[in-house]
Amino acid sequence: MLFVFMEKINFKNSRGLTLVGDFYSVDSDSIVIMMHGFTGDRHEGGKFDRAAEELNKKGYAVLNFDFSGAGESDDDSLTVDKEVVDANCAIQYAQNKGFAKIGLLGMSLGGLVAAKVYDNRIKTIVFWAPVTQPKENPRARYTAEQLQELDEKGHITYTKDKGFRKTIIIDKQMLEDRTTVDTEKILSHIKCPVLIIHGDADTRVPLEGSKKAMQYLPLESRLVIIPGANHTFENHSGELISTTVDWFKKYL
Repeated sequence: MLFVFMEKINFKNSRGLTLVGDFYSVDSDSIVIMMHGFTGDRHEGGKFDRAAEELNKKGYAVLNFDFSGAGESDDDSLTVDKEVVDANCAIQYAQNKGFAKIGLLGMSLGGLVAAKVYDNRIKTIVFWAPVTQPKENPRARYTAEQLQELDEKGHITYTKDKGFRKTIIIDKQMLEDRTTVDTEKILSHIKCPVLIIHGDADTRVPLEGSKKAMQYLPLESRLVIIPGANHTFENHSGELISTTVDWFKKYL
């Protein structure tokens, strides 16, 4: 029987804020760092936990962490640039622990962040329903009251009924970030193999974006489409995780 060794850890980002994570240890020089989606946390409804456990059983260390302003990490307002800074600090944390082979897994907006932090330290990337295209009207998802707050205060207060953090502050910059995504610039500099997993019933981040993204990725990259899967891969987590683990076994 294989046992999973996980400990709750924390580390500082470059702004001095504490980021909280789960570190799955194993005797290996390979680690997968997971980056959660917009207004999510390091558990991603349990999917990140299950993926981490399966990867750990296969001999990989794993680091899941909450971006600042999310989950159990210190308070902050959300922007893409802040998450990129946090992600780079997570990569540095892994390097400081001696990991030579680093893979990234990004869910939704976490996929955009993973793409932005790519450099030659990264051996492979897996995207789950990634944000790779600009969004025409990011204001459309919010209520009139939230938009009034945005116009008056420069942020939106978003409340959740699940997870550790019940109140999330969305900076106005985040909405601008979503309209200015430059697909070619973000993806064409990636030189490692990339796996994209996307459901064809995703109404939040349409599959068409991932199809377009493939033209900018290395030849050995692959797009796996899961029929009937929505943005959170509800009822399809088994296939999602097994496909992910198989990819890391091949390329990390």
